[in-house]
Amino acid sequence: MKTKKSLSRQSHFLGTKIRNLRKRNGLTLEDLSARCVKLEPEYAPSVSYLSMIERGKRVPSEEMLAVIAQVFQKSSQWFLDDAPEADDITPDKGNRGGIKGMALEPSFLFSNEILQIAIPEMLAQTGTTGRQFAHLLIRAHQEHHQNHFPDLERAAEEIGLKKMPLYVEDLMEISEARGLKISWFTRLPEAENVTDASNKVVTSYFQPPRTVYLNKILKNNMTRLKYELAVHIGHNVLHNSDGEKSIMVAGDQTQYDIQKEQPPSSSQLDAQDILHAWRDFECSFFATALLCPKVPFRQLLDREGYEIKVCKQIEVSEAVVMRRMTAVSAYPHWHYFDAYAQGKLKAVYRGNGIPLPWGNMRVVRDPCQHWSVFRMLNQASQGTAAQFSILNENGIAKIYCCESVRVKDLNSTSHVLCTGIELNPAISAQGHDATSLVNELQTLCVENGGTCKIPPKIKKVLNSVARILNINWISRGIEQEAQLICARGTVCPRKPSCYSNQ
Repeated sequence: MKTKKSLSRQSHFLGTKIRNLRKRNGLTLEDLSARCVKLEPEYAPSVSYLSMIERGKRVPSEEMLAVIAQVFQKSSQWFLDDAPEADDITPDKGNRGGIKGMALEPSFLFSNEILQIAIPEMLAQTGTTGRQFAHLLIRAHQEHHQNHFPDLERAAEEIGLKKMPLYVEDLMEISEARGLKISWFTRLPEAENVTDASNKVVTSYFQPPRTVYLNKILKNNMTRLKYELAVHIGHNVLHNSDGEKSIMVAGDQTQYDIQKEQPPSSSQLDAQDILHAWRDFECSFFATALLCPKVPFRQLLDREGYEIKVCKQIEVSEAVVMRRMTAVSAYPHWHYFDAYAQGKLKAVYRGNGIPLPWGNMRVVRDPCQHWSVFRMLNQASQGTAAQFSILNENGIAKIYCCESVRVKDLNSTSHVLCTGIELNPAISAQGHDATSLVNELQTLCVENGGTCKIPPKIKKVLNSVARILNINWISRGIEQEAQLICARGTVCPRKPSCYSNQ
């Protein structure tokens, strides 16, 4: 018989295995404890003791482990380190988006104290800035919640009273009622905290206690002016204009670091990085919710078949409309990219878990040039374009449809906005075998050099899905050739491969 000490040497994954098994079987801690009591009262763990086992704070006796194993119809050995199957120790994210999680086990190596030491070292060695890491954390949080933030929605609705559209005059009145003073500038003052060390255009900034400074170039772009006013109103509502607000700029990113102690190239992770990045996200989400309140905006999208051109009806930018779609749609499997040339993604949302077309923090030498954002960046096209794409992810073929549009920012820099959905869940919801359908289309694409016309029987299914989801650009995309895409050229599914000489 194993001693408690010898068992502890083999139980680094035990707690997380029990927790994942319990959650996958829909059991609470109370449920599991009760099941154990029913089987063997003498060795059954209490609720509090179970909680400590799952968190790696306690190691059960061999007898207690045997009772827990019996509940799940497993052997006691399965819970020990000799059987560390990845699926058993990786958290199940269900149908939530984003990339797959990892098991933070053994727990003593992933304690707060160790992570606080290791993360700054990792950032320093990889050249990742503190602000970049903060945005990664926030993006993971956003995707985990699939863009649903009811508290921010309510705060925006209380201020805007669900009025749509809101005009510049309305936003000015709200600003005045909130005690904000609006001032215009053409050149930045030389004050240390508003100097611009980049070639980007500073469009607005806030100075305590109550002054919002707006660049006069915004007078020539009402949609951007409305958005920036809404962001500053959000800062006032959510944070009482406490001064912790990033400068807003036009260019390949929305904000840049203005702290003298932490230049943009620094890999030091500072608490201010997290604070500024989180507030930037909160205020931006508030702004889109204020300009496009959930219920009336969803009703507008339903009437217009989710067309991007609804932006003209309510006088907001394409970016606001496309980002907001991902938050108000009843269908959860969305993604959104704002892509600049040279592989820069200004904004990313992946509620459907789609991989990135390229990375922001390193040069990608083999990007797949068949992604819609990549194709649009290299074409001087007008209007929007719909595309069906098939992508293998972890051995499973998935089909996506997206709508992309090429636009220019205030700095006259071209970039591509892309919003899209994964269709596998919608196909399955109609009683069809999504895996077989997508595999068939993928095979046709491979046989035709990477693209193919969608055959009539598959068109029929996709048209049915388009009508149910009420998204017009799905129907338009069906008439175009489907494209094989990949996460990187090293796994190019096309024959011959786009990077066959690598």
